[in-house]
Amino acid sequence: MTTATLIKESATHLLRPRRPSLREGMLRGAVAGAAGTTALNAVTYLDMVVRGRGASSTPEQSVEKLSDTARVPIPGDGEKHQNRVSGLGPMLGIAAGVSTGAALGAVRATGARPPLAVESAAAGLGAMVAGSGPLAALGISDPRAWSVTDWVADVVPHAAYALVTAWTLDRLS
Repeated sequence: MTTATLIKESATHLLRPRRPSLREGMLRGAVAGAAGTTALNAVTYLDMVVRGRGASSTPEQSVEKLSDTARVPIPGDGEKHQNRVSGLGPMLGIAAGVSTGAALGAVRATGARPPLAVESAAAGLGAMVAGSGPLAALGISDPRAWSVTDWVADVVPHAAYALVTAWTLDRLS
């Protein structure tokens, strides 16, 4: 092998980005999912401001139903119990967003590099399933009965999640 070939192969190896480990990919994805979750929450709160609508009670209902189903009581009486439920509700959404991002990061760790539009669609769909799927499974809400306004109020924040998550993951990769 000539010196020039050896230098060329070494340079190519050094310039080629190393594929992240599964752990690194999931961590990058979790960070991207946290950024996307922040965008989703911002759009949701902006919608509440613009339309003057109240916060959804479904996260708290999910916490209560999961607590009952798992037979793991939420401690406290009266106001303390309700405050804990109110705190746990949004944490379910954060967990859904971060874990969806982590799953996308795991896919990227395999070497897959889908186009940004495809990755955004996967992020949005994944977050909608992770966020709304348990509501349907627990009998709290039935997306089949949602009005067009309900769907728009759900899709628009999830689109913000999708774009920010996919873009952030792309920048971190």
